[in-house]
Order: sequence, then C-alpha cells, then structure tokens
Amino acid sequence: MANPEKLMNQIFDLKFTSKSLQRQARKCEKEEKEQKLKVKKAIEKGNMDGARIYAENAIPAAKDKEKVDEDDLSRRLAELKARG
Repeated sequence: MANPEKLMNQIFDLKFTSKSLQRQARKCEKEEKEQKLKVKKAIEKGNMDGARIYAENAIPAAKDKEKVDEDDLSRRLAELKARG
C-alpha cells in the first residue's frame, strides 16, 4: 500500500501542474489575440509587410501545438485528480 502522505503530495503536484498548464495555455491564447489585432491594425494602415510579420507571429504551428498539448494534459490531470 502507498503512503497516504506520498499520495497527497502527488495529488498536490498534479493540481499544481494542471493550474500551471492552464495559465500557460491562456497566455498563449492572449498572445495570439494580440498578434492578430496587430495584423488588423497594420492592414488598416496599409503596412502589408508589417502585417505579414505579425501574421507569422500570430499562428506559429509550434505555439498552436503547444497550446493544444497543454490543454490536453491539463484535462487529463484534472480527470486523474477527480478519480483520486
């Protein structure tokens, strides 16, 4: 049998990791929205080169993958927490 104190520590670690991943996912979403707004403003000003740069920053494949992974892992940790 596992030590109850050790289990409590693991549950705490899971909760902490879950919250951290949720914060990181929200941060990525916020950054994406800011970049999209910059794209819109640059297009309105006729600055197509700037808009292109902002667009490249707005939706990088790595960030989208990272955000999805963080959300998925956060959900999985929440499910584990609910079971225990």
